[in-house]
Amino acid sequence: MPEQGTNQFVSDETANQYLTFVLDNENYALNVGRVREVLELTEITRIPRMPDYMKGVINVRSKVLPVVDLRLKFEMDEAEETVDTAIIVTDVAAGEDSVTIGCRADAVDQVIDIAPENIEPPPRVGTRISADFIQGIGKVDEKFVIILNLDQVFAADELEAVESGAKVAQG
Repeated sequence: MPEQGTNQFVSDETANQYLTFVLDNENYALNVGRVREVLELTEITRIPRMPDYMKGVINVRSKVLPVVDLRLKFEMDEAEETVDTAIIVTDVAAGEDSVTIGCRADAVDQVIDIAPENIEPPPRVGTRISADFIQGIGKVDEKFVIILNLDQVFAADELEAVESGAKVAQG
């Protein structure tokens, strides 16, 4: 487990491995060192007065897990649920601590290796999401994969809202 206050969740063994997933027909990836597990979509309990992208909470082994919809967070249109819709459980840095959240994705694809030399810095313009959210652009078999930096996707106050919503649900 990484030291608190650091973003060093990635071990040497998984440094170049990424879990790929789809949002609105575009390929995205997260470093596998940050992914706890992938779950099939289950019934999500909505929490009142939460931001639109905060879909609610689910019960995972008797623990309350907040679920966010990355499409809505990135200001994309909401998608219909399909058999491929999944929840990626990951840790996100929140100041000195980390928060475990579920990220709803259209589909989860596979774990791939991307060598550091095949990762370019994020473009400053021309992407549908903020360049601050992008760790880099990986090139894999003539295709591009947007590698997300989830620590930048959520502001500290947003994570507080997500975490407090989960605590309210837990009672």
